[in-house]
Amino acid sequence: MGHVRDLPKSTLGVDVEHDFEPSYIIPRDKVKHVNALKKIAKKAKEIILATDPDREGEAIAWHVAEILKSKSHQRIEFHEITEAAIKDALAHPHTVDMKLVDAQQARRILDRLVGYKLSPLLWKKLSKRWLSAGRVQSVAVRLIVEREREIEKFKSVAFFTIDAVFTNIVAQLISKDGVKYESQLSFDLFDGIYTTSVTSIRSETQAKDIVVDFKSPFVVSSVDKKEVRRSPSAPYTTSTLQQDAGRKLYFSSKKTMQIAQKLYEEGFITYHRTDSVNIAEKFIDEARSFIHATYGDAYLPKEPRRFKTKSKVAQEAHEAIRPTDVGMTNDTFQMANIELNKDHIRLYDLIWKRAVGCQTSEAVFDATTIDIQSANGYVFETTGSVIKFDGYLRVMGRDIEDRVIPDVAVGDVLPLDVATPLTHTTNPPPRYTEASLVKTLEEKGIGRPSTYAPIISTIIDRQYVTREEKKLVPTELGMMVTDFLVKYFSSIIDLPFTATMEDNLDAIANGQKKWQPVIREFYEPFEKILASTYDTAEKVKLVEEAIDEKCPNCTSQLVIRTGKFGKFVACTNFPACTYTRQYGEKQDVQCPRCGSDIILKQSHRGKKFYGCSKYPTCTFAAWKKEDIK
Repeated sequence: MGHVRDLPKSTLGVDVEHDFEPSYIIPRDKVKHVNALKKIAKKAKEIILATDPDREGEAIAWHVAEILKSKSHQRIEFHEITEAAIKDALAHPHTVDMKLVDAQQARRILDRLVGYKLSPLLWKKLSKRWLSAGRVQSVAVRLIVEREREIEKFKSVAFFTIDAVFTNIVAQLISKDGVKYESQLSFDLFDGIYTTSVTSIRSETQAKDIVVDFKSPFVVSSVDKKEVRRSPSAPYTTSTLQQDAGRKLYFSSKKTMQIAQKLYEEGFITYHRTDSVNIAEKFIDEARSFIHATYGDAYLPKEPRRFKTKSKVAQEAHEAIRPTDVGMTNDTFQMANIELNKDHIRLYDLIWKRAVGCQTSEAVFDATTIDIQSANGYVFETTGSVIKFDGYLRVMGRDIEDRVIPDVAVGDVLPLDVATPLTHTTNPPPRYTEASLVKTLEEKGIGRPSTYAPIISTIIDRQYVTREEKKLVPTELGMMVTDFLVKYFSSIIDLPFTATMEDNLDAIANGQKKWQPVIREFYEPFEKILASTYDTAEKVKLVEEAIDEKCPNCTSQLVIRTGKFGKFVACTNFPACTYTRQYGEKQDVQCPRCGSDIILKQSHRGKKFYGCSKYPTCTFAAWKKEDIK
């Protein structure tokens, strides 16, 4: 149900003159539930608060206690909805942790101050009353905008590699007389240095001259065979689950969290908002027993595998995401008598394999590297590897294939069949996907696990970013808003500042800081910058793109404008003429229902789709162009 008490939507709800005292209200859609709780609470002998085991949950427990004005209540928490976990929680009640409550209140008030103070400024200076700014969302948009600009100014560099075929061995030229044909190219990015390796062979002529220069014989100069061991990854946190679900299942962050919520509520997985990789000893024991019984002793390491959390403060929960019952494999899970679809099954399978696989033995590979040298000092190299023991790959699935290379010995002479120069060009840094954006936000300490999915949904809903073939692309509006905020509020949407603020919130949760001084330290300089910007900043006008068409009502020029729900076509004679229509790029196919043009449109959620130009008369629509038949 979320929060049963919150700051009001219509006003700031924070008294900045009196130590940032919040004014909480019961939202209209929660009144009915709150009244029902009050009625039941009057008859109850005991009140137990069992909200989620994180800061949000702790704050909700406190709000409920405040609403009920209960004389006595107990707080319990559990990380899985199972009989054993709930009984254990009931046996160990405690009081509400006000340090966690204060940390949540600080975040809420901080975000309210930024959002409710900055957004009206954007309305005034960019003339769009639906724009919004946020302490974390604006940083996320900035990352995407800066990446797009690096892509735009990127200049590709051509380079060549040379592959040689020696009977049935394919090897690549790597050096001449001990000097390697490799160099590093670096590109300055907003979030670090993007580096790529290229060869120093920069022209086709140079590559052909090298091929002509090869001299026989070609002799095997070294054969390096070694055993390589590979350990399984840690169990999932919120961030890594969103990343893998995005890469492997093509889920959005929002969809991943919605499905995980259902799995948690039904008792199949542990709490899904966490940045900890710890696993309960009980589960480790159960997993080891399952591995031994199912896969055999060879797949069971001598000692349990434990992982250390990289996060400085893993406060969201005490455990990684794992199945509550190791015996609930994918096959038995599909037969569970609850309303689940294939997406629930696929995500559960991902979680189960990662949690069980992390307690399985290492995978072992035989890796071989062969060097072949020409008579005049050119060296070619080829590598191969064969899985000797699959270990955890037996559980998680193979993500690499064997690459077998023939047996040769040092001193063997190999005939050169053909040598071929291959052309390559350096690629710009890739656009962010939801998975890579989540990874970057986590690495830089921006936001927390529970905030990633809402952040991405918000920046798409606000038309700052669109999804194009699973990539996040900034809109013109997103770029203009970012430029404005960077120019006047660079310290607010600065990565180090935002990360430092997260550290301060962690310090509040740990009892090392009080929340009011943290807010005051931020707000006082922010308020001065805000006042100055209202006075000095010039209005920013979005560029309107004219189209080769006149208004059908008044014959004035039609232009493309940006509104709350995306681009639309409008008359330049507004407000005298109010003609508008939905904007869409005309496609080279016709509507299968009425024969009209199909246009590429954008939903209110920022997702592209193909629809009939005669909408709403014709309602045909399709997500993919190939589905238009």
